[in-house]
Amino acid sequence: MTASGTPITLRDHLAAALDAAEPTLAARLEDEPEAHLDLVRLALAAHAETDVLLRAAIGSARSAGCTWEQVGTVLGMTRQAAQQRYGRRDEEPAPVSGPHRTMTLAPLSAFNEMRVLERAGRYGWHCVSYGALFHVVEESDQQWEHHRAPGWHPCAPATGGSVSGRAGSRGPTTSVRSAWRRCPVRSPWPTCS
Repeated sequence: MTASGTPITLRDHLAAALDAAEPTLAARLEDEPEAHLDLVRLALAAHAETDVLLRAAIGSARSAGCTWEQVGTVLGMTRQAAQQRYGRRDEEPAPVSGPHRTMTLAPLSAFNEMRVLERAGRYGWHCVSYGALFHVVEESDQQWEHHRAPGWHPCAPATGGSVSGRAGSRGPTTSVRSAWRRCPVRSPWPTCS
């Protein structure tokens, strides 16, 4: 409660935190037009921090067993929108380690997944792991084709088809072997891990 008896709001607490983070800003706002830009910078930094807090709170709720439906309801969006926007990266399986670079393609949906994987395959990237809304791909010196294979899992033996295989095969779906010649076009993805 304030001295006048009104309850202190979250906005009051945030304003006090911003004031404490930059104590001279309030006085400078009356005289310096540049101080208003400093206020914008400070508010932007606070926004980034509250986004980190929101993502941590959502991760905590998910770890506690709350569903995406419940999280979406609190956020005022659908469960799909909540999962796409706030799905935790630490829920991804660890990428397969190897001598080549890996990268995560995300966000993916049923509508764009195969198109994105097809393009990645043309540049020598093949799927080594996947999860909800992402694929982990590994670089190689050959082009790859990617196919949907119902019931396939990366840890299971190849019985239901292959998610990725070297391009140009006419053989069985579980063993796609022959390679296309490499395109001279450079990869469109500048950052890889």
